[in-house]
Amino acid sequence: MKLLFDQNLSFRLPRLLADLYPDSVHVRDVGLYEADDGVIWEYAKARGFCIVSKDSDFQQRSLLLGAPPKFIWLRLGNCSVADGEALLRKHAVTIHTFAQDTAESHLMLP
Repeated sequence: MKLLFDQNLSFRLPRLLADLYPDSVHVRDVGLYEADDGVIWEYAKARGFCIVSKDSDFQQRSLLLGAPPKFIWLRLGNCSVADGEALLRKHAVTIHTFAQDTAESHLMLP
């Protein structure tokens, strides 16, 4: 499962979570830090990434367009990098199961 972390999440998350989500990247690492959601969506779709963001716009796009790409919405508000990492670790089984589910296009994590 490859995750593409949106700009509203730390660029450190791919490295911190590499044991669970290898080959994940941050939008900053692929030249998309300032890109609009549509460009990020198409990048993820073309390269097999699941988008991870705190931005509800991706959730709306996911409902309209379906997958791919899949979308994970972190509903954390302002939080530390450690909080984001802990949430993604806590729900690793759920996330990997979601990745295999062909019927679901988005996943909300509290």
